[in-house]
Amino acid sequence: MGYTNSPLVDHVHISPNRTPGRVCIDTITIHCVVGQCSVETLGNVFAPTSKRASSNYGIGYDGRVGMYVEEKDRSWCTSSTANDNRAITIEVASNTTEPLAVRQAAYDKLILLVADICRRNGIKKLVWSTDKNTRVNHLNGCNMTVHRDYANKSCPGTWLYDRMGQIAAAVNAKLAPDPWGKDGDEWRYRSPASGEYVADMWVESERGIWYYIGADGIMVHSGLTHVHACRGIYRDGRDAGVFPAGWYYFRDDNENGLLGECRSGEVTVTASTAPQVQAVNKAVFNPKHDGRFGQCLTVNGRPAEDVLGLEK
Repeated sequence: MGYTNSPLVDHVHISPNRTPGRVCIDTITIHCVVGQCSVETLGNVFAPTSKRASSNYGIGYDGRVGMYVEEKDRSWCTSSTANDNRAITIEVASNTTEPLAVRQAAYDKLILLVADICRRNGIKKLVWSTDKNTRVNHLNGCNMTVHRDYANKSCPGTWLYDRMGQIAAAVNAKLAPDPWGKDGDEWRYRSPASGEYVADMWVESERGIWYYIGADGIMVHSGLTHVHACRGIYRDGRDAGVFPAGWYYFRDDNENGLLGECRSGEVTVTASTAPQVQAVNKAVFNPKHDGRFGQCLTVNGRPAEDVLGLEK
């Protein structure tokens, strides 16, 4: 198998403390440095042959990534030739006293780095166990190990050890197939839980933007309308009053829910009767004008202006 290295690497300092070749890559082993050091400092630590230690990657206190042993080779990291022959080893900058906490920047990059390693090496799911025997024997699909499994050490420290399950979950979320799919020119969303396309509900993207999937299963483009402060006019010409700037949802069952749009400073309300304003999951709408339209104020507690989207 041809092995590749992570594109997330910021600094390379290959250590002489390595063995060419490896058996496979099917395991992740996360260590703590016991020091809030930079990737350059960690590379210097692994440079002398007298050190007789190395890792494939290291993450500095600031979230930068160093590479000290390429993935095609075995690092000397876990006091176990068998483990290092199948694991990608990662040292993470940490405090020097228990619980050996890791800074947020380093933790966030750890999730991205592990997800990248898994994706490139065909690891479809990361599995953690709190049972040492399960870990070292790779039972029940377990593919995460720690240094303390093979030596009388506290590594990776209480802080990281207690978060291994959380790390696995975060990585697996990034490994999951993209739930968004194109149907011609339209977007649909497939529920990660059921695998089925959803309809008539809000969904949140990875960027924290909320989109509305209509009753027909298609992402709404114009039913949700952003208007600037302007005057609304009913289809029959009656004055609908001033629309404050913001996001609005216009609904009319005869118009497939696509009822309002902003045109040259005015909103044309195309329903001659009062449509129902849809109060949808996790969104707060403020009904206006006897329910003919609703202004979206918040979505999941955040200002609608920040989190609503019409285009993917």
